[in-house]
Amino acid sequence: MAEKQSAKSRRGRPRQAEVARLAGVSQTTVSLVLGGNKQGVALHPDTCARVLAAARELGYVPDPAARRLAAARNNLLGVFSFTATFPTAVEHSYYPFLVGVEQEAARHGYDLVLFTGSSSGGAQAASPGALERVRLADGCLFLGRHIPAGELRRLVEHGYPAVHIGRRDELDNLAWVGADYVEASAEVVRHLAALGHRRMILVREDDDAPASTDRERGFREALADAGLADAAAVVRAADPAAEITADWLRGRCAEGVTAFVAEETDTGAAWRALLAAVEGAGLHAPSDVSLALLGSPPADLADRPRPTGFDIPRTELGAAAVRALTALLTTGETESPLVSCAFRPGSTAGAAPTR
Repeated sequence: MAEKQSAKSRRGRPRQAEVARLAGVSQTTVSLVLGGNKQGVALHPDTCARVLAAARELGYVPDPAARRLAAARNNLLGVFSFTATFPTAVEHSYYPFLVGVEQEAARHGYDLVLFTGSSSGGAQAASPGALERVRLADGCLFLGRHIPAGELRRLVEHGYPAVHIGRRDELDNLAWVGADYVEASAEVVRHLAALGHRRMILVREDDDAPASTDRERGFREALADAGLADAAAVVRAADPAAEITADWLRGRCAEGVTAFVAEETDTGAAWRALLAAVEGAGLHAPSDVSLALLGSPPADLADRPRPTGFDIPRTELGAAAVRALTALLTTGETESPLVSCAFRPGSTAGAAPTR
């Protein structure tokens, strides 16, 4: 049937009327679904799914002029988290991001829409069409350690204004704001080297999240600059609790390692494992070994000694992300800035022990 021909065989921009024919609905219904149903009309979920599927098949992209007009009436910015539990608790590490987002959005005259579809499991965001609902907002901020690259790429390629909080070079044309983890991690290494440490190990999770990659890069570059390059200086642990044990730590100390560094993640798994290993080995920081954390400790460990490391400017990152998104909405262009992290002296690192 003519209605079933692919977008590749068509000429020009697909229209809503074509989407309506392919989905078997009225053009009014298509307009409601693709426009985010701001009128609140009751629509069956199957109907919405058919419309979105037809739009994807045809490669439908909203007319830029029409979208600008709609945005002028909407004044809504979306926030979508890819974490398993949407961060609403004050003690959650993502909460300061939301504070910065809210404050900056208010300054620019925007309201916020929090998309919580990932609250019961971040993997839901990777299902086909899962991100389409963010079109209710004029543009959307995304955050999370791991992202559904295909779905997010599709949104951006269709012209939807999106900014990720955290560096995301792997997706072309996706704007982002990020913390300068490379320089911050290097500063921690320089601090440890100045204390006399010559053997250090970085413990990180076994994945390729950009934040982890940046921390490792800064760690290795600073070691090399100090003449301390060591191919075995980075340990990737798939299960830190099982791999970073007291016996493991004793073995590294016997080899001459005097400082152990961990990366911050959503779970804090590497840092928790290091603390448990030090305690299990009957050692103390900083008298026996020095410890450093590339980021901030989990909220439930706030009563422990303040770790040497750096603080991530989460509130400023949230505000910077809003500024980047509003620039996309008003000018169609934006930059992807890096925000500096503040070094934290802490109390877990001291002079290298003599062994």
